Amino acid sequence: MTERIFIICCGFVLDLIFGDPLWLWHPVMGIGKVITWTDQFLRKILFIREEKEADRAKKRAAGVLLVLITLTVSAAVPALLLYGAGLFHPWLKTGLSCVMCYQMLAMKSLRTESMKVYDALKKNDIVLARRAVSMIVGRDTQNLDEEGVTKAAVETVAENTSDGVIAPLLFMLVFGVLGGFFYKAVNTMDSMVGYKNEKWRYMGTAAAKLDDIMNFIPARISAAAMIAAAFFLRMDYKNAARIWRRDRYQHASPNSAQTEAVCAGALNVRLAGDAYYFGQLYHKPTIGDANRKVEAEDIRRANRLMYGTSVIVLTVGIAILLVLR
Repeated sequence: MTERIFIICCGFVLDLIFGDPLWLWHPVMGIGKVITWTDQFLRKILFIREEKEADRAKKRAAGVLLVLITLTVSAAVPALLLYGAGLFHPWLKTGLSCVMCYQMLAMKSLRTESMKVYDALKKNDIVLARRAVSMIVGRDTQNLDEEGVTKAAVETVAENTSDGVIAPLLFMLVFGVLGGFFYKAVNTMDSMVGYKNEKWRYMGTAAAKLDDIMNFIPARISAAAMIAAAFFLRMDYKNAARIWRRDRYQHASPNSAQTEAVCAGALNVRLAGDAYYFGQLYHKPTIGDANRKVEAEDIRRANRLMYGTSVIVLTVGIAILLVLR
């Protein structure tokens, strides 16, 4: 237990300092390749046709196999690496575990990428701001105005506070480093295949459902911790709690609006709403009240909330582990 706490703290600090440097290979890239290769292999050997409504049963079965294969490989490879490192020296295994833990978190990179949007907005360069926000969101960005770009960046920070930081942190606190890899594999699958378009409508169902299940508890812990962070950061924590109670299910996903609702309430702004994806308009409910217009500074505030939430969850998680020990 003590070793796990040490590893997680080291990984947390490493992420705060370094983020995801471009020169360092990231495990998510490997997980993504496993997903792509497995998808191609399954479609080939099962003779799956690409038409949306064709071979629905085959696609669902292939989707389950895709999940099983990806999870097995994603957990087995780091487990073997850690086992091999342990054969050489226990400290080598501990050091490798710290690096793996660090790579499961995305605090610094989330802040870095969202602040690129902030910097572009401060320079009044809407073209650069659209380009920067397109790197962290899935929606179409080429026609977004300043408010649209800002909202997209704030929403991404709010949602990924749970998906990119708190959820993997919780899985590592409970299950160790391999728990982080297991979660990342599920989350990566959802981001790659969890769509309802022609290609993934049936084959991506298993991955999307598993992601909803895996994030159910972490999303709610993230929301509670974010309300606490709003209190400590002297933001409007009462409104954050009120908007969370009212709007936490204003999203197609049962989890995505949890932290978005808290963030919108803490900042006293309105988020979400209609958006274009792949040229098609999707009507989505709004989250929060438009007590004021969203501004570039809200990106900085959302990042402060993200960091505050992370520190609270880490502190409470370690305290619980120490009590259990």
